[in-house]
Amino acid sequence: IASLAPPAPPPVGVAPPCCRPVGVMHLLRLGLLAFSCLFWAAGLAIFTLGVWAQISLADYMLLSANRYPNAPLILLSTGAAVTAWGFLGCLGVAANLPCVLRAYGFFQLAALIAGLAAGLSGLFYREDIAGGFRSGLQRAVAGYTEDEGRADALDSLQRALECCGADSWRDWLSSDWNGTSVSLPDSCCMRRKGCKNRPLLSDDIEGVAAARIHPHGCFRKVFSLVNDNVFHIAATEIILLQLLMSISLRSIKLQRFKANVFQKVDLQFK
Repeated sequence: IASLAPPAPPPVGVAPPCCRPVGVMHLLRLGLLAFSCLFWAAGLAIFTLGVWAQISLADYMLLSANRYPNAPLILLSTGAAVTAWGFLGCLGVAANLPCVLRAYGFFQLAALIAGLAAGLSGLFYREDIAGGFRSGLQRAVAGYTEDEGRADALDSLQRALECCGADSWRDWLSSDWNGTSVSLPDSCCMRRKGCKNRPLLSDDIEGVAAARIHPHGCFRKVFSLVNDNVFHIAATEIILLQLLMSISLRSIKLQRFKANVFQKVDLQFK
């Protein structure tokens, strides 16, 4: 026979199960673990980007008048550091190590602020960066026969982005490589087969279209690509910074709430 007696009240100073913050703390730990995994994945992505830049973009950097020889190495070191700290953050959350979590939180905040500053600096100085790249492209076109490394990088860029010249295909008409003939490099062709680039049928847009030459310059395409990515990076950094601040503030509030509860319990037992 089931007992009709009311359930025993909880001990004095102990909150009932419905009011305990255990569930919230569990959700907070899961959120912090997910954010740590995201941070670790971001570090791995930065490291991969650094490897790709070191292997694939080394030649393209020769085209810029402003030299950035250490940019891939900076990406590699930053990605390695963020990946290592992201792993420590996941370990600290899983093993519930307060010291590791505290150090990891400070590193996260510093890393996100640094990333935000880098994104904003790239946003503000993108005109100078673009000007240096444009000047480098013009020099590469003008001295196409003098520097073999820049010539190979320019040919690779024109094939990859399907462009021709710095501002347009007309840049080649005044280059030393062109000479007296009206012709363009093979890398300006849409398709090598059937490309009538030596000489052009006529020095106008219709002649370029008939010769199957890329009509747009490389600078416009590169600038649009970099400009879009800088905005995306800055927006992502702002979102991650706000998420980290909200998680940190929530954690501080819960820690204070637990401290107040335990303090009230101690006062009631005294």
